[in-house]
Formats: sequence, structure tokens, C-alpha cells
Amino acid sequence: MSNKLEITLTRSVIGGNETQRKTVEALGLKKIRQSVVREDTPAVRGMVNKVSHLLAVKEV
Repeated sequence: MSNKLEITLTRSVIGGNETQRKTVEALGLKKIRQSVVREDTPAVRGMVNKVSHLLAVKEV
């Protein structure tokens, strides 16, 4: 069984650039304090690393 990540948006994307906004949207996050569970894949890890200052990540 592969690991999963619980990703929570903790900060607003209002001050961010378009790339950061699209990355947060691609992760499935729309509102602050919204959480999603995603598979722990290299692609998801890359997106999380790109906007890590806006997110809280926990392994499930």
C-alpha cells in the first residue's frame, strides 16, 4: 500500500503569482483550512514543494 499525504491550505494565495495559484488549485484546494488526501507520488511532492510556504502536510 502506498503512503498518502494530507495537505491543508494554511495561507492565502492572494499575494502569490499565477503559477502558485494554479499549483494550489491543481492539488484540489480552494479555501483556507481545506484539506485533501493525495497519493504520495513524485508529482504531488513536487507540487507541495513548490508552494510549501502555503501548506501544512501530514503523512497519513
